[in-house]
Amino acid sequence: MRVLIVDDEPDLCRILQFNLEAAGFSTVVAHGGDEALAIEPLTLDLALLDVMMPGMNGFELARRLRERPSSSHLPIIFLTALDAEADVLRGFELGGDDYIAKPFSIKEVVARVKAVLARSLPHEASHVVTYNALKADYNSRTVTVDGIDAQLTRTEFDLLWLLINHRGQVYNRQQLIELVWPDGVVVSDRTVDVNITRLRKKIDPYGRCVATRQGYGYYFTADEEDH
Repeated sequence: MRVLIVDDEPDLCRILQFNLEAAGFSTVVAHGGDEALAIEPLTLDLALLDVMMPGMNGFELARRLRERPSSSHLPIIFLTALDAEADVLRGFELGGDDYIAKPFSIKEVVARVKAVLARSLPHEASHVVTYNALKADYNSRTVTVDGIDAQLTRTEFDLLWLLINHRGQVYNRQQLIELVWPDGVVVSDRTVDVNITRLRKKIDPYGRCVATRQGYGYYFTADEEDH
């Protein structure tokens, strides 16, 4: 899971980044609202927003994130020294999922992040996703077709898990690279295509469900004829 940290205090960002990554999360940091809005929202799973920032504050940033279709359902946790009831209520009215008052315990932040993600990602909570005789198990990192192991690589599994959990959502190659491959690994568009081709073959006859939208990208469709 990738967490966006938005705060104008670099030291606090480094502390949050270090501890969240130690807890197993991937992170990206922005020091202001405009910088945060420039980040591709489809690569994010949750946002930690400081409220009191110069320029665009956290409430305004949350409002703008909620207005965009690509980030309208992004879980948001506010971090702020404002703990008056009116401020807390405003945060929730803007679509905030949680509110942590400063000063806070880093352990509390990590626990709150895990709790909000658990509530907002039902597919990951269930660990198993099925489509007819196709079954993907996140815990064992296995995929079976009619009970037979498809023997997917890690990358192939992650591609299928992403697409089948967001059926109908089209991802272009760059988005798939950012979401599936580790940071720092150089991946070409051709590599994405090759992995998709191998994935389709291994989950036959459901390979047709990993469809191509010409000029846009790949997606999982429940209509096996739509390919």
